[in-house]
Amino acid sequence: MKKLISILLVLTLAFAFAACGESANQPTATSEPTEEPAVAITDSLELLTNVWAAFAEDQKFAIAGGDYNNSVMDAPGTFNVSDTESLDSMLGVAADSAALIDGAASMMHMMNANTFTCGAYHIADAANVQAFADALKENIMNRQWMCGFPDTLVIYTVGGEYVVSAFGAADIITNFKANLATAYAGAELLYEENLAA
Repeated sequence: MKKLISILLVLTLAFAFAACGESANQPTATSEPTEEPAVAITDSLELLTNVWAAFAEDQKFAIAGGDYNNSVMDAPGTFNVSDTESLDSMLGVAADSAALIDGAASMMHMMNANTFTCGAYHIADAANVQAFADALKENIMNRQWMCGFPDTLVIYTVGGEYVVSAFGAADIITNFKANLATAYAGAELLYEENLAA
């Protein structure tokens, strides 16, 4: 009986080693680098909502979103792109650039817009993304600031047809940049400028 059990044990081990050896000699599939799929974003509000959701609780602060007529508390809100005066005064979008966008959303620090203001814009024709970003940067950089200067301006493109801008305190902008990258790994930084100098 002991002899039979020993033979069975030896055969089992032999088959196990043979199976391991075969799998080790099998050709393995090489993983080719894959291109990141295009970002599917429904609209500007969804984009900012996803970024705000990526903020850790200890990074969040009191925000308001939207525009003067469609304001929401504690969340990003849709911004009326036909209100070119508010686009300029609140977000820094020059009136002649407003014709390039067909959707927008915003979120701002509730106590002081210079502490943090963010806008997300859907560009009607993706070919105009760079032109819009350039004009937005120029208009924000040339503003006359009241109630103190924001420290930093950043402008990103997301998904090939959205532009996202944010200006404010350096620590909040640092968190914003990290959380935008978390929500949209393919976000591309176009500009980062010091506004306080």
